[in-house]
Amino acid sequence: MTTARLIRPLLAAAFIASLLGGSFTPDLVRGDDLSQAQAQQKAIAAQLAAQKAHMAELASLQADLAASLAVTKTKLIGINSDLVDVKANVAATQAKVNAVEAQYNQQVTDLNNLDLALVGLDREEQQKAADLAQAKALLADHIKAAYDQDRTSLLETILSAASFTDALGDIGNLIDVGNQDHVLASQVASDQATLFALNETVTSTRIQTQQLAQQTAAQKVQLDTSLAALNAAKAQLALLQKATSKALALQLATYNKLSSNAAALRKAINAEAAAEARISQKIQQILAAGGNNGGIPSQYNGTLRWPISGTVTQEFGCTGFPSEPPLGSCAHFHNGIDIADPMDTPIHAAGDGRVVFAGPLSDGAWVVMIAHSTKLITWYAHVDDRRGHTIPVRVGQWVTAGQVIAYVGMTGNTTGPHLHFMTQLNGDYVNPRLFL
Repeated sequence: MTTARLIRPLLAAAFIASLLGGSFTPDLVRGDDLSQAQAQQKAIAAQLAAQKAHMAELASLQADLAASLAVTKTKLIGINSDLVDVKANVAATQAKVNAVEAQYNQQVTDLNNLDLALVGLDREEQQKAADLAQAKALLADHIKAAYDQDRTSLLETILSAASFTDALGDIGNLIDVGNQDHVLASQVASDQATLFALNETVTSTRIQTQQLAQQTAAQKVQLDTSLAALNAAKAQLALLQKATSKALALQLATYNKLSSNAAALRKAINAEAAAEARISQKIQQILAAGGNNGGIPSQYNGTLRWPISGTVTQEFGCTGFPSEPPLGSCAHFHNGIDIADPMDTPIHAAGDGRVVFAGPLSDGAWVVMIAHSTKLITWYAHVDDRRGHTIPVRVGQWVTAGQVIAYVGMTGNTTGPHLHFMTQLNGDYVNPRLFL
């Protein structure tokens, strides 16, 4: 017996074992299954890309929401918050929270769909692996049977083939059932390629899905934090609104008592407006005549600060408060900001400047006026005039920002202890918030 005949059984056995072990990479494939597997790869890849794009959009929405919450928090903890502005800011932030929640919920839904697709791919991979094992076993049985029948030409074909794949392509012409086993051999090659594509898709999808799941969980933590911050802001806003409503109710109650004599009340309101107009005109004339000679700068650089920290009961502009005089299209116009605080609360200068008025107006309201420049003046009205808490500054005195210049009182036409804080720019009353 020659050496070649001794090794032929071994080579044939190795060939059969390789079929059963699946260690080859065939070139012959069946188009339908492989095309379907490749199409699945593309579909899953597109789904993963869309999911990642949605994740990036969610992260952007979260960043915008965090910035909005920071602004809301700043407005809420700021001195004398503008509740109308804060309320609008909270509403806008709520809308952003809703957008983030919607995007997050869509992300969770998409992730669940990916999980379902992965389960289907796993099942399909397992089925394809079982089909491949069965086809390999059947083909190996046929090859072994043919060899056992001393089909020397089969073994010679295998050994003389240019490649392992070529041998698979040729064996259909040699084994007993011919074309049937040729198809079987092609199916083995096709199933091997399809299984490889499925395994690649499953592995990649599993890794990326796990990453997306971790990112989604992190986004949920951030969303929960934002929701807690928003709820805290709403609670703080509710407290501020309650305090403002209480202070305003007290003022309205006092006003209703005074309004029993409507004629006297109108007279008092008109007297206050006239007194303010006269002293304002006088101060503007003084500044125009020689403000610089009095050591008043021509310009004021910087911002003003709040003179007291209390509850804002009236903002600047048109108001529904009936004790304010009409102006332009407003039935009642408020030319400053009312800040309610207990009697004798210290009032501080809003900025550096020269005191140009400190005393009572003709209607009985005590006022301090500070010229921060020849164009910018701040008023502090209804201050206390009682012994020990009267005005501690005098006309001509230079004061610095934060210096105590008066105390909260109830002088003039007032419905409770508060500071009426006004700013004048070039003689016109403007909203103090523009400078704060």
